[in-house]
Amino acid sequence: MTTTDMPSASPAAPLWARRAAHAIALCALPSGLWRIAMASGVYVGYSDEVLRDVYAIPGWGIAYVVGLSVLAELAALFPLLLVSGRQRLLRSRTLAATACTAAAVLVAATLWQAVVALTVESHTYLSNGPAQVVWALLFAPLAAIPVLMAAVTFSYMKRRREIR
Repeated sequence: MTTTDMPSASPAAPLWARRAAHAIALCALPSGLWRIAMASGVYVGYSDEVLRDVYAIPGWGIAYVVGLSVLAELAALFPLLLVSGRQRLLRSRTLAATACTAAAVLVAATLWQAVVALTVESHTYLSNGPAQVVWALLFAPLAAIPVLMAAVTFSYMKRRREIR
């Protein structure tokens, strides 16, 4: 088989898409580290009573919080498949459908959270002051994930159309 008989390789992802995919993983990291600190007993703004009664820490809540952090980070690594050459291991159509669905769900969830935050008076167990500021700073990067995911998905879909 000559090189002209081989199917064309998918074009490389543009640099901006690769950076956006890596940024998604980095955006999820601060909130995950905050959750792990909470599970480890580091003071993050919750009283011992709230940790025990609301979050079941110590207890099964530790496994839940750490598991949530690990799961979130693994999900944040998914866009790296869209910009690497490893997506050939998966069916292109399946990967494209999963990426489009993930981007749509992330955008919808973020919009929903914005609506809830702006319209519902929420009760938080965090102490006022520095703990809330630190929490806000560590969770703020999560708001960038839907936009970045949509951009990476768009780039992947565009490259996928080029190889057909």
